[in-house]
Amino acid sequence: MSEDILQNPEMENARIKSILESLLFVNERPIDAGELHGVIGVDKKRIEDCLNELVNEYIARNCGICIVQIAGGYQMCTSPVNELWIKKMYQERGKQKLSAAAMETLAIIAYKQPITRIEIEAIRGVNADVVTRNLENMGLVKTAGRKEVIGRPFLYATTGKFLEYFGLNELKDLPPLEEFTQMAKADGLVDESAVDVPIETVGEAAVESVSDENDNNIKEEVQE
Repeated sequence: MSEDILQNPEMENARIKSILESLLFVNERPIDAGELHGVIGVDKKRIEDCLNELVNEYIARNCGICIVQIAGGYQMCTSPVNELWIKKMYQERGKQKLSAAAMETLAIIAYKQPITRIEIEAIRGVNADVVTRNLENMGLVKTAGRKEVIGRPFLYATTGKFLEYFGLNELKDLPPLEEFTQMAKADGLVDESAVDVPIETVGEAAVESVSDENDNNIKEEVQE
């Protein structure tokens, strides 16, 4: 296809939707409207309108695939109503399952971010060094600056991959805490041995209990 056609602002919506379907199909990650605009060369608002039309068309036709918003972008996925048959075909998911400790730590970070390792340990009551590092290696959490207290410890927050992993578009889409582990179990993302994360585990009082007497521990954390 010639470049002048791609840059034609009068391109018909049917043609734009056809191109969008192809671009979404060949990508394994979410694509935002800005990136699609850079490829197709038409207005972002028009791209978003065409994407919304596609979403509704797929729903109206009861298609086996759908277009969803995940991690701030658009992605083509299989229809949730066919989940049972997909699971039959793929007995083992490619995603690494989370241990009980990893799930609890990830929940604390997700609902309290940004948060330091010392604060995580104060909430859980155990050392969180190894499990936090494992979550970093999985790409689910990242360091997000330093806290302006004595020792300036690293702050931890979730990543875009975390949103993809749990099928969320934005952090505000997180379910109530009591449903978080249940959702992960239902999707096969966590070991069956993992218990539900109690609400009080991530309660405000737990973080507030981290007092000035922890300053020495924070200094040790930064020096590691």
